[in-house]
Amino acid sequence: MTITYRSYLRLPELLAVQTPLSDVHDELLFVTIHQASELWMKLCLHELGEARRRIAADDLPPALKMMARVSRIQAQLIQSWEVLATMTPADYAAMRGSLGKSSGFQSDQYRQLEFVMGNRNPAMIDVFDEPDVRARLSGELATPSLYDQALRLLARRGLPVPADRLDRDFATIAPPSPAVEACWATVYGNPSAYWDLYELAEKLVDLEYHVQLWRFGHLKTVERAIGFKTGTGGTAGVPYLAKVVEQRFFPELLDVRTSL
Repeated sequence: MTITYRSYLRLPELLAVQTPLSDVHDELLFVTIHQASELWMKLCLHELGEARRRIAADDLPPALKMMARVSRIQAQLIQSWEVLATMTPADYAAMRGSLGKSSGFQSDQYRQLEFVMGNRNPAMIDVFDEPDVRARLSGELATPSLYDQALRLLARRGLPVPADRLDRDFATIAPPSPAVEACWATVYGNPSAYWDLYELAEKLVDLEYHVQLWRFGHLKTVERAIGFKTGTGGTAGVPYLAKVVEQRFFPELLDVRTSL
């Protein structure tokens, strides 16, 4: 069979799944933005999963390239809020009933991304009923995060990362560690001796920076569309999203900037 552009990308199947549940004009916009975001998140998971494996294998150059790619993907996700923000409150109100109790809070790929990067809360799995989703997220919680693997790499390079940060319950968030901050200070204080670790640190900061911009864009888009109404999934809406923006992934990499 001859492979064509349409058949290779499976365009008939792909373009058939944008199926609004109402005749409201803007619902196609809402569906398209969220489906496209899920595709980008799928690619982020693909790249960060391999980057984590490369870091664990002391193979940093490919990992750095993959992390840089994810930051560019995140820029696309951030820009998507600009498109969605063209939906006015009246436009959204006209189609909101079609959503039922569905919510972006129920995106298992977004939750997995947070888990991969290290923002972990086992209670978040309770949102999902599907056994395969619960199993995948539970498996991620049992696996060292991207940041955990970065700290293990620092230890292998001779930096004094505390033992309790190398072998711990990976399903939990470890509190900020002055000792870990000191390790990063050593890297930043002598980049010529630790150039690849220095680059790794900056790639991690890039990831956090872009995630926070995405979170803030989400908050402002929701605020613009529904104000301070409760979210469709039952969350507090804007106040909940504001708390999410305060969550950090790599606290020592941000704290070290004050001590340098």
